[in-house]
Amino acid sequence: MWVLRSVIVFFFVFLLSFTCIAQQSGKRLAVAFYNCENFFDIEDNPLKDDDEFTPEGNYKYTERIYRQKLHNIARVVKGMGDPKGLAMIGLAEVENSKVLKDLVNEPQIAGRKYKYVWYDGPDPRGINVALIYDPVMFRLINSKPVSINIAGTGGKVVTRDALQATGVLGGDTVTVLVNHWPSRRGGDAASAPKRIIAANVNKNVAEGLWKKNNNAKVIVMGDLNDNPDDESVTKILRAVADKKLVVKKGFYNPYAAIYSNGGGTEVYRKKWNLFDQIIISGSLVQCKNLCFEKAEVFKPNFIIDKYKGHEGEPHRSFKGTHWINGYSDHFPVIVYFTTR
Repeated sequence: MWVLRSVIVFFFVFLLSFTCIAQQSGKRLAVAFYNCENFFDIEDNPLKDDDEFTPEGNYKYTERIYRQKLHNIARVVKGMGDPKGLAMIGLAEVENSKVLKDLVNEPQIAGRKYKYVWYDGPDPRGINVALIYDPVMFRLINSKPVSINIAGTGGKVVTRDALQATGVLGGDTVTVLVNHWPSRRGGDAASAPKRIIAANVNKNVAEGLWKKNNNAKVIVMGDLNDNPDDESVTKILRAVADKKLVVKKGFYNPYAAIYSNGGGTEVYRKKWNLFDQIIISGSLVQCKNLCFEKAEVFKPNFIIDKYKGHEGEPHRSFKGTHWINGYSDHFPVIVYFTTR
């Protein structure tokens, strides 16, 4: 009897110790997205319509302003995902690789040793999406641009490319799609077909991955220029608002609840929109290792506007064409994952 009791006690202590060790070994990983608002260098690219953002342009975009813009964006990146920092962050409205190189070398975040992925796309202004990542937390396997053809919708034939990047995050292979969907210029209804095409492109990439692997993990992030309850998100991506209803080969949108509760990332004509979203596949909800924990709109006090009439809005870079030492006209968003 004494031996049996000793064995039981030993087993209980061992199980408790193993559980504690497992809990301590679990990691939290932060994944973010940020529309940086006109993140240009000061050079005139003769192949792009970037003249406004040069020292001689309408915005009088000097080296001093560019350096301050770098500092400001780096400050935001540094503040996200503390204390360990971000595993990765998708960016929008980035002109080129020079901007990204200068950003990751800013003193505030240089110690993170971030790397980046960027491709030159078809946007006439030269703004593109990019991905910055911590190579310790996210091991990049491959990446490529994904073309979005909007021919037949009026105006341009192509819009900004999406960026597809696959790598290992928290021990699991994850594919990230970074987006900046067509704007609402011309009106919501008139421009909606362009965003529906962009949503279909993302859906097709995800379905291609799920066809090869039922458990493929996919993250769709970006400035979608649509809200979580718009057709592109709910009917094309079929991103559900209730994580209990998501299936593995489907999407869950944690920003649907935030939006329905009045949250937003940008303001247009005094109306809040939540265009910036991170949407995750069901395999990151019904999970064994890398699991969704929570989502938030990141808005520390220093990026919130204090100007009369704009209180509470994102503190943007320019008022008209006048530099006001701001950050962006969007708030960034973050999703947290934990490993088990």
